[in-house]
Amino acid sequence: MLLKNLISELQTIHTIAEDVLEQTVRGIAEDSRQIQPGYLFVAISGFGKDGHHFIGNAIENGASFIVGEAEGLQLPVPYLQVADSRKALGILAKAFYHNPSKAKLMIGITGTNGKTTTSYLLKQIFESAGRSCTVMGTIQNIINGQVAKSSNTTPNSLVAHQLLAKSTDDVVIMEVSSHGLSQHRIEGLEFDFCLFTNLHHEHLDYHDTLSEYFQAKSRLFDFLKPGGAAVVGTDTIWGTKLLGQLQTRGLKTFAVGETEENKGELAFDVKNSRIRLVEDGKKVHVPSPLAGMHNLLNTLMAYCTARAAGLPQEDILAALHQFTGVAGRFETFKLPTGATVIIDYAHTPDALLHVLTTAKQLDAKRIVHIFGFRGNRDISKRKDMLSICSELSGQYILTMDDLNSVAYSDMLSDLVRMNEQYGNEKGIIMPDRTLAIKFAMENSKPGDFIIITGKGHETYQQSYELPAQSDQEAMNYVLSDLETVSPGFGRQVEKSLF
Repeated sequence: MLLKNLISELQTIHTIAEDVLEQTVRGIAEDSRQIQPGYLFVAISGFGKDGHHFIGNAIENGASFIVGEAEGLQLPVPYLQVADSRKALGILAKAFYHNPSKAKLMIGITGTNGKTTTSYLLKQIFESAGRSCTVMGTIQNIINGQVAKSSNTTPNSLVAHQLLAKSTDDVVIMEVSSHGLSQHRIEGLEFDFCLFTNLHHEHLDYHDTLSEYFQAKSRLFDFLKPGGAAVVGTDTIWGTKLLGQLQTRGLKTFAVGETEENKGELAFDVKNSRIRLVEDGKKVHVPSPLAGMHNLLNTLMAYCTARAAGLPQEDILAALHQFTGVAGRFETFKLPTGATVIIDYAHTPDALLHVLTTAKQLDAKRIVHIFGFRGNRDISKRKDMLSICSELSGQYILTMDDLNSVAYSDMLSDLVRMNEQYGNEKGIIMPDRTLAIKFAMENSKPGDFIIITGKGHETYQQSYELPAQSDQEAMNYVLSDLETVSPGFGRQVEKSLF
């Protein structure tokens, strides 16, 4: 692609010579190690490393053009100075890959909780209707039926455009995080539907206030295509606020949740996991294949989006009946002892409240909750997490989550201090996560719910005593180990959806 075509929408700070504009760009990279001859290198000031320090490496590897924010650089290749390299990367990627989001049905989902579940509900619905789906999100990326691990909930803009250019799928469903929005990771993308699930206390180590967090989430709706629509969950005050802002802008909106306008037309039956609503003057019973009020709302978000996209009601309802759940999202296992294990990704106060409340609604006789706190993450939410757990659990076990760069001894001290300040006599501390799971399972009784939160589908970052890489592997190991002691105990665990 000619440089002049590549940068046609890019605002550069200095004029570029005409002969330079006629040169060909063979590729784009923001990692100097990926540079090949004829490539354009975008230098980004990262949180750990500054890409400007690697401009020399990029040139050595064959970069013909450099884009960056630094002033007055004298380089042996053309240099284009911009105000924001992250934003520039998305604009360049959009041009280089010929605006791949334009031809797709694009669905972007943001919110504190529910993004992943809503994504997979939509995938089930659209694929049941014969429309193939690309999914980009927390658990994995699925493109043209091929599954690949994702390193971030939202990839950077260059990767996103590369993946979209590769995709031959009809529909793209993308989780969009507040970090991704703040860091211009969706720059250059265009969405037919933008969804807002909810907003709760989270990421205040990155966003200083809930208001700033909300503003970051709200940016998603700046990327709607002309005629695109917003689907907004209104079960929090932030959803109601966002809905008003979008309506003031004249955008097409759909409110999901009970409001003064639809009271009596929308009802949630948590026990039977279904939603009753009135559509076109007729009552509709929408089944939720997953337990809990939060999943009823996720189901309603997916249902309303699919209807707005023109899918027939009967096809959507049939697809929901076939949904088998999401890895690490209220994943439920019936033990031979009569106890139940639930593995969930919940790591915010609101998410814990939903998970524990749902267990109570499912008639748990006793809740044993295993959880911890992530190192170098928002510590301001820990008090509320522990308070909710102390109130709703029959017993809780504080254990290790990802330490990241926090020392083991420091995290252990924090667990002890937090438990003394905000816990109660029902709490114990067992630092080894796998042994905490083993203890709970060995001491379980019929009707108990052992709820393990924080990791969900993720693998462990550190080693524990039992040879397991995830909460589910730890559970399975304990079952097989107990089988040798008590034959019959370790029978094949039964996975179920309530």
